[in-house]
Amino acid sequence: MALFFDAEWFDARLAERGLDRAVLAAVAGLSEAALALVFKDQRELSAAEVAAFAEILGVSAAEAATRAGVSTPVPGADPLSRIAALERRVAALEAMLAAALAGKRD
Repeated sequence: MALFFDAEWFDARLAERGLDRAVLAAVAGLSEAALALVFKDQRELSAAEVAAFAEILGVSAAEAATRAGVSTPVPGADPLSRIAALERRVAALEAMLAAALAGKRD
């Protein structure tokens, strides 16, 4: 995952499509001033904004989020399935910890 907003990458994708930042801002529902903050890595994008960026640039939402350097969940990712997966991981870790502690008591 990129740590910072990759302005060069976004500008290159826009140029490939004959678009500019003003169009990107409009599609994402941002003012040009808000988009400028995004490009300066001073404002994080929402999932909806990532989805809008991805659509206009013709890339996946995951690619747009990675290039934006944000921790925004990929649009469309089911939060309930993510929670269930995390709960399974926590349960597995708890079981491993309990087994390790039981081994120390013996």
